[in-house]
Amino acid sequence: MLKAAPDWLVERPIAHRALHDLKLGRAENSWRAFDAAITAGYAIECDVQTCASGEPVVFHDTVLARMTGVEGNVRDHTPDDLRKMRLAGTEDGIHTLSEHLAQVAGRVPLIVELKGLKGHDAGLVQATADALSGYDGPVAVMSFAHWLVNEFAKTMPHVPRGLTAEGDDETRDRHATIMEKADLQFVSYSVTDLPNPFVAETREYGLPVITWTVRNEEHVELTNKYADQMTFECFLPETPVLG
Repeated sequence: MLKAAPDWLVERPIAHRALHDLKLGRAENSWRAFDAAITAGYAIECDVQTCASGEPVVFHDTVLARMTGVEGNVRDHTPDDLRKMRLAGTEDGIHTLSEHLAQVAGRVPLIVELKGLKGHDAGLVQATADALSGYDGPVAVMSFAHWLVNEFAKTMPHVPRGLTAEGDDETRDRHATIMEKADLQFVSYSVTDLPNPFVAETREYGLPVITWTVRNEEHVELTNKYADQMTFECFLPETPVLG
């Protein structure tokens, strides 16, 4: 039976890969981008994958080149190696999920996306669960990779979990099956694929839908009409006054 999502999940806009802006020296998924999102009162979405030590680190791409100029895969480097790399020419390196959890310290909600790569993501769920154990702040986990959210549902059932998804009518039944099997509480759906029957049915069932990635007024309007909250970048949406 699908459980209700916590209210905090959709209370405030979610900064995509934290509040990054290279003009201000803040790279995506970086320490400074996290700090900026916390100061502004936004929730934070970040990406995690395992590195050579097996620890989860906060980084989107499987390979390092786009963000660091270094060739090779994230999984082949240790946390110490990754901290020394510079993100997009800024002063920040790559940090572990545990370090960012200590940084956030429950001040804003955190939505962690598990980056699945079949054949290379063994241990990611358990490592993420280990990092999250004892964390008192609002946190949820989601993924495109249904095998990871299935495993997470068994490993840490009390943490809210969702499906990251996209697609048209043809994906409807597949997504619905994944939702039921993993007992998910929310959906994060591509804003450019709205309106969508699966999204509409998810909301009718009482589960919230978050859009990604919202970058302009058209995307905001689609979110307001067909979803419950947005994951944004490239602009600063208003944040609610929370008691």
